[in-house]
Amino acid sequence: MKIVLAPMEGVIDFAMREILTFDGSYSYGLTEFMRVNDHLHSKSQFTRYAPELLTNGKTQSGTPIYIQLLGQDKNWMAENAFRAWEMGALGIDLNFGCPAKTVNNHGGGAILLKEPSVVHGIVKQVRNAVPSELPVTVKMRLGFEDKTLAIENAKAIEEAGATSLAIHARTKLEGYKPPAHWDWIAKIKNQTTIPIVANGDIWSKQDAVNCIKKTSCESIMIGRGALSLPNLANTITANAKPYNWHRTCHLILQYAEYRRDQGNQNFVPNRIKQWLFYLKRQYLEAGDLFDVIKKLRDLNDITYIIKKNYL
Repeated sequence: MKIVLAPMEGVIDFAMREILTFDGSYSYGLTEFMRVNDHLHSKSQFTRYAPELLTNGKTQSGTPIYIQLLGQDKNWMAENAFRAWEMGALGIDLNFGCPAKTVNNHGGGAILLKEPSVVHGIVKQVRNAVPSELPVTVKMRLGFEDKTLAIENAKAIEEAGATSLAIHARTKLEGYKPPAHWDWIAKIKNQTTIPIVANGDIWSKQDAVNCIKKTSCESIMIGRGALSLPNLANTITANAKPYNWHRTCHLILQYAEYRRDQGNQNFVPNRIKQWLFYLKRQYLEAGDLFDVIKKLRDLNDITYIIKKNYL
């Protein structure tokens, strides 16, 4: 079974990718999306989104990180994909799944699933812009309002030459409300030949087993589950024991140090609080820690409390 680390805007950033891929359990991961409008991003913008470009496109553990692009203009998407390849990207991923209202209102993400021909055009233009050996992967949802175009979109992506297709088993309107419709992933897989990566509601090893059984996919993508249990991928692939709270606290401190090294610390306390929101699904202590630090804004105060109370 192959496992892909999902992109999560504003959550799974460079530092988080380093932490989650540390044990080498992922086949590859994706950056947060780079918004493509009507210009070519500078090289410095690419390395800001993907510092891995400075280390041969991989995390410290050796996990390849693909650059995710989001936009509706096929020509500018292709131009930016080519630049990413020039800079050493090991793969390009195209986002047709983002459910954020601000993104959809500007013609990006899941709203493009209303027009399979547009999706096809973007994928094909990007595929043709980069060398054939470079993976061009795609992430989509089952649709915008409903699932009526799910299979048509998947076929459009396949016909345009994508390497693989990750499917979040919900529509945009469904957001993250359970359940994930794994049966729809199975339907799409049965009517296409492109490798399908199943995504949605995989919180445990048993969930992964059930998803694979339901969809017949050979690959899964995890995001929220990985944030909830930082070594989830390793529990799936190697039957590892889930991290205890003590080990997870060390990861939180490690995340803080990564962000310190990058300079701007102003938003880090909120990122840690956001992570605790996911961690409390697995660890009761995470909810307690959140209650203690929720009003704190200084990163040093937060790390002091973690060291004092939990280590």
